[in-house]
Amino acid sequence: MSDRSSTSGATAPAPVRGAPEGTDLENALAERFLRYSAVPSQSDAARSGLPTSEGQRELARLLADELTAAGAADVHLSETSVLTARIPATDPAAPAIGFCTHLDTVDSGLSPVVRARVVDYDGVSHGGDLVQDAATGTAICLADHPELARYAGQRILVSDGTSVLGADDKAGVSTVMQLACDLLAADSRTGAGEPHGDVVLSFVPDEEIGLRGVRTMELDRFDVAWAYTLDSCELGEVVEETFNAATCTLTVTGVATHPMRGKGVLVNPILIAAEVIDRLDPSETPEWTEGREGYVWVHDVVGDQSTCTLTISVRDHDRAGYEEKKARLQRIVEEVAAAHPRAGLELVIDDVYANLADARTSANEHALAHVYTALDRLGIAPIPLAMRGGTDGSWLSTQGIFTPNVFTGAHNFHSAAELLPLPSFAASYRVCRELVRLAAGG
Repeated sequence: MSDRSSTSGATAPAPVRGAPEGTDLENALAERFLRYSAVPSQSDAARSGLPTSEGQRELARLLADELTAAGAADVHLSETSVLTARIPATDPAAPAIGFCTHLDTVDSGLSPVVRARVVDYDGVSHGGDLVQDAATGTAICLADHPELARYAGQRILVSDGTSVLGADDKAGVSTVMQLACDLLAADSRTGAGEPHGDVVLSFVPDEEIGLRGVRTMELDRFDVAWAYTLDSCELGEVVEETFNAATCTLTVTGVATHPMRGKGVLVNPILIAAEVIDRLDPSETPEWTEGREGYVWVHDVVGDQSTCTLTISVRDHDRAGYEEKKARLQRIVEEVAAAHPRAGLELVIDDVYANLADARTSANEHALAHVYTALDRLGIAPIPLAMRGGTDGSWLSTQGIFTPNVFTGAHNFHSAAELLPLPSFAASYRVCRELVRLAAGG
């Protein structure tokens, strides 16, 4: 992880003409967020085909209509609900850059319906707790979430406590849509805009369930020199690294019979699956690891008398460590299979995404440098991050489009305590405006 700091004395650029400022910007972003979050778009890992929920298709159509009305070019909605569009260059010599966000929200076992609202948080009332729903008294407790104290006196987007807020990634979607509409409006007025190359947008489904949507993107419609995702993270966070990630599916086939004649006949697939679990390193799980430490996580077990299926996630930032974990799991399965010759054990390993840092080169690292320059110009302290997860940019980077991640400003993703301070939301937008300017040499 890089150790970077803001350069003191830097001069912030003049505001971009045509962009809302201050409270107007916060209001514009909040209005978009409230509209988009009202469309339930939770992905469903149990379903095949894309998108896995009708709400994602509905949201994609809504965004396509808005981009068409705003004057975007090449608006295209694929059969899998990947939406792409282009803001035409005002400077043909400037490189094309992209922004990628995802349409789905996560299934955390909460309501798929999001009832978002803006709350004025003074940091004092209710003992400093942030009340999400006055009628029910549902609140985000300061004792559990001390980061709240930073945002006293700010307006904050929250859910009513029955669902995630869905800032992952409706905040990213809202920011990119506001950026697109503002650039298009400025470019339509003679002399009002600033020079920029093509700005290409993509909105993809089903990111939360293994980056399924982005892998169906027609890359010729996302023809950019580099790109950015806007997907999670608090004010100032910059994702320089992501996990390498695999989903491993182990299917154990046993021999079923009535237990009255089970001796020497019955082969219990559930117990054999338990043997595999027992041989894994108990210290190498998500609850015992942090930072750049990888893990092997058994997170789903489905079994009966005949078969048992384990779903196992393997994660590591380090490529060698990642490959070693997969190989070790394969060896364990082979050893257990040898001990139970009458059972059937099949392990399928699917590489889902890679560490985007491995795609960073001397030829493309300026994409990341621009993020730090934008933060410096705006007086935002950078927080370089090796994310314990992945983004659509993890996959795009393996396809030759280096795609680091920029913060949205939110906290506590995938939980009912998710919150998005509006000044941080607006700061994410301003960083994106700077990235457009910097790509054109501004």
